[in-house]
Amino acid sequence: MTEILELYKCNICGNLVEVIQNGQGELICCGKPMEQIKTNNSDMEELNDKHVPVIEKVVDGYTIRIGSTKHPMTEEHHINFIQAISKDNKYIKTKFLSVEEEPELSIKCKCEASLWARALCNIHGLFKKEFEE
Repeated sequence: MTEILELYKCNICGNLVEVIQNGQGELICCGKPMEQIKTNNSDMEELNDKHVPVIEKVVDGYTIRIGSTKHPMTEEHHINFIQAISKDNKYIKTKFLSVEEEPELSIKCKCEASLWARALCNIHGLFKKEFEE
């Protein structure tokens, strides 16, 4: 069974799928089950400094930067996307990044339930952080 907002990847072709509605079936791609991408909960400070989203509340919304130390943006090592998600899951904004872009997302919203953010690194996986006032 899948859950809303779970991410799955095909280890053969690289397809990436986000669940937008819960379902009972198994996700299959290239004839094989897709692998669920789980959040990286590393305790390695150096890894977290470059990957865990940093969320800043601004006047009309939020700014999300990836890492307290700038994450590299090269073909070999980069952030694929950043997402801002309200805690009630009613508001989701996704920014897909190219290697020429800064790993940053600015959103304008008055999210009633606050928010959390996640980012996917092509090498180190998925990292997330909840906004803390």
